[in-house]
Amino acid sequence: MNKEDLIQKWLDHNLNPTELEAFKKLEDYPSLIKLDQELAGFQSYKMDEDKVFDQVLKSIESKKRSSGKLISVLSKIAAILMIGFGIYFYTTTLDTTTSTIVSQQKTMVLPDASEVKLNAMSTLSFNEFNWNDSRDINLNGEAFFKVAKGKTFNVITHLGTVTVLGTQFNVKQRHDYFEVTCYEGKVAVNTKTTETTLLPGDSFLIIDGKFISTEKETSPNPSWLDHKSTFRSIPYKHVIKEFERQYKVDIKFKNIDDSQNFTGSFTHNDIEIALKSITLPLQLKYSKTGNIIRLERE
Repeated sequence: MNKEDLIQKWLDHNLNPTELEAFKKLEDYPSLIKLDQELAGFQSYKMDEDKVFDQVLKSIESKKRSSGKLISVLSKIAAILMIGFGIYFYTTTLDTTTSTIVSQQKTMVLPDASEVKLNAMSTLSFNEFNWNDSRDINLNGEAFFKVAKGKTFNVITHLGTVTVLGTQFNVKQRHDYFEVTCYEGKVAVNTKTTETTLLPGDSFLIIDGKFISTEKETSPNPSWLDHKSTFRSIPYKHVIKEFERQYKVDIKFKNIDDSQNFTGSFTHNDIEIALKSITLPLQLKYSKTGNIIRLERE
């Protein structure tokens, strides 16, 4: 059997023991095996793509005087490698996305060693492959950021962008609710209508498109990290929505003004205590059927 047929059968993984021994004696055997090994490892993050591709081109160039069938075989290897490179670049440029479900918290570490904790029903995404060129993080929901010293990036929500430099802060973004609280360092907040800088203890809050003045924050961390939601003069509808996120329930009510402000908190690990916490201050009573909770005036 000539060497072109041996190479073709090797590519098809169809060599019998005798043919395999003959294939190993070919002068092209070392370079072909090396190319095969490079192909098997093309998904490695540290792979030198230019080096591998140059090897393919040199191999084809060295066989120009060989038969057309051998050139076709080597071209096939090059085509396989190019497809592999395409898949590699496509997968490594996709965004890294982390999400949480109802009542779940999750911690992740960014490429610069900054730490992010996601609250329930939140999604965070960024491009790890291009992190050094574009440090943009997209957030939908709520997250607490502990930024590595000297590092900077942007947290982008559909209601505003937070730019940070070595700090600790919390961002809460819902459909019509945007709140940023600085716990350490300094953060810049930019919305369509406002630009401001927050220092430790400062908060920035927009509800239904309106800026809301807030009190100085004295706690060292957001309360949800300790499995508790805390509110200061926040419309009751947002309290209900947060309760639904933490307990996977559907709250229905009648004859209740959900725009009235609520000050208080509820725990995330005992639904009965939590229900009393959000109903007694407003003189409400509740009933529970499965995952449906009904609220009404006493």
